[in-house]
Amino acid sequence: MLHRLTEQLSGERSFGGEPLPWAARLGIAAAAGILYFVAAHVSLFLLTELDGVAVFWPAAGISAGALVALGPAARFPVVAGVIGATVAANLAGDRNLASTIVFALSNAGEALLTAWLIERQFGSGYSLDSFRRVLGLLAAAGIATAVSGIGGTLGFVLFHGSTAPLTTWYHWFASDALGIVTVAPLVIGLARSVHDVPRPPELVEGASALAMLGAASVIGFTLPTTYWMTILPLAWLLPVLFWLAARCRPVFTAAAVFVLTSTIVSTITFGFGRLGDPSVPLIDRVQAGQAALLAVTWCALALAALFAERRQHEVSLRRGAERLQEALSAGAVMAFEWDARTYATQRSANAAQIIGFAPQEAITAARFLARVHPDDRATFKAHLFGVRPDKPSYAASFRFTRPDGREVWLEETATAEFNAQGDLLRVKGLARDVSQRKRAEEHQSRLMAELDHRVKNMLARLSAVAMFTRGGKSTMDEFLLALDGRIRSLADAHVLLSISHWQGVSLADLVHRQLAPYMGVSNTAIGGPDTRLPASATEVLMMVLFELVTNAAKYGAFSTLQGQVCVTWNGIADGSSLKSVAIEWRESGGPLVVAPTRSGYGITLIRELIPYELGGTVDLVLPPEGVSCRIVFPLKPLRDNDR
Repeated sequence: MLHRLTEQLSGERSFGGEPLPWAARLGIAAAAGILYFVAAHVSLFLLTELDGVAVFWPAAGISAGALVALGPAARFPVVAGVIGATVAANLAGDRNLASTIVFALSNAGEALLTAWLIERQFGSGYSLDSFRRVLGLLAAAGIATAVSGIGGTLGFVLFHGSTAPLTTWYHWFASDALGIVTVAPLVIGLARSVHDVPRPPELVEGASALAMLGAASVIGFTLPTTYWMTILPLAWLLPVLFWLAARCRPVFTAAAVFVLTSTIVSTITFGFGRLGDPSVPLIDRVQAGQAALLAVTWCALALAALFAERRQHEVSLRRGAERLQEALSAGAVMAFEWDARTYATQRSANAAQIIGFAPQEAITAARFLARVHPDDRATFKAHLFGVRPDKPSYAASFRFTRPDGREVWLEETATAEFNAQGDLLRVKGLARDVSQRKRAEEHQSRLMAELDHRVKNMLARLSAVAMFTRGGKSTMDEFLLALDGRIRSLADAHVLLSISHWQGVSLADLVHRQLAPYMGVSNTAIGGPDTRLPASATEVLMMVLFELVTNAAKYGAFSTLQGQVCVTWNGIADGSSLKSVAIEWRESGGPLVVAPTRSGYGITLIRELIPYELGGTVDLVLPPEGVSCRIVFPLKPLRDNDR
């Protein structure tokens, strides 16, 4: 029933505070009324002859605990159940209707005031897992019972002729306050356990401890006073209470308090054991039992709250450490602390990820320094041992060899601590794996050097092209036209290299790009295997092909409609790998070729650039039927410096 009610209440709160359905209201009212009636009916057996006030009123704990646990949404149903149960229980006894109504209103107001004080101070979702909340419950119970005791005393004075109102008020206050502090925690804890069920090991452990406490209570409080062991009940009970408080959640301690309270009250009522000794006046035994219960309840609940706070603190610390470790791991950062007196180090859990050593593995400063790269060791030692009180911090970057042989770059930032005499105590800080950044910096440096080298080569090549082009031209227009074509040839090579991200250019693309302006339906024949050229070969071959194409357009096969140019290539293998490439250029169908009396820049470039730049050979012949050129050069593998 409690499970269904708490589910309905939590569902009601989740829908924005809408009123409870009438079925749920009736269910809560019926449950609260039945439980309150049973507790009240039993309590009416526990009356003192002095004023007719019950020794112990657990019904107050049921009503207050239900309102605190179920929240404001259950206020009206619980109050209705309390009033109805009080009226029924009192009328079943010797109380008249007028006093019964006063007592019912006092009991309902007491529960409402207790719940209101707790909600005002701690909000909704009250639990007994903090020392401050336990104090709040005790304070709220004291205030509420003190106020309700005034109404109850008036009922006894007006309708039952009580002649000692102060004593009546005290007995009401003591019995109701004791009922709230001993029963309400159990009701609140059970309501919370519906949604946060203890794990099976905790259930078994808690149930075992409760069984032991019940047995010890029966032995300690119900045996006749002639047995010596009855003078040691607390010595039997406190270890079990401490066990429950330390090992289990507060609801088990609340259950233990309820078991202990039930045992003590029963012995007083039915005359068992030391607290039931008829030779001692009843009022003295009642007051002794109430004082003992209040003290034990307060200590047990406070102890359980303190242990619960400690467990929550440990969980919070563990989760915080886990989040910190996740952040350190995500950033490849290791936290460390080096003790200058013992030379031992402590490191965060991700140490194995960064330096290859487990966090628990002992590493002295000497052992750590031995794995620092020899070229960086002296600088690192100067930073580490150069700290002093006026300069306690340092930052250093160094290479470190892990136990698995892998070398990493570490960037360490640390601060030293000193005692009053200026002696070094410890060094603590962070070490970050910056290997990726260092590799990126080195790669960037290589790229900058390569770019500088390429720019210098390009400028030198352009200078040579301009100089040799000028030597064979009679007018400035001819010079500019020829120079523009050769620069465009170099630009085409760079376009192809840029498209491929400087990772090699297809020889077929290179040939097609040079022949494209003159290609017709049947005036070209191109073919060869898929071959990729490094950047250096691409630039050189582009210039050579440009000169061949230019000559063919001016004097050879491309200058007539019947001319044809055939370009083929194949690889020359050495074993299983391709070592060089051979390119054949053949012209046919064009004008008769007349060998020049002297070689111009174009022929010189064709014959000399390949051998000079690539270490290859060029066989250029000029027979009357058409130009023929065979080019062979080694095909070097693609490397970073070819890109």
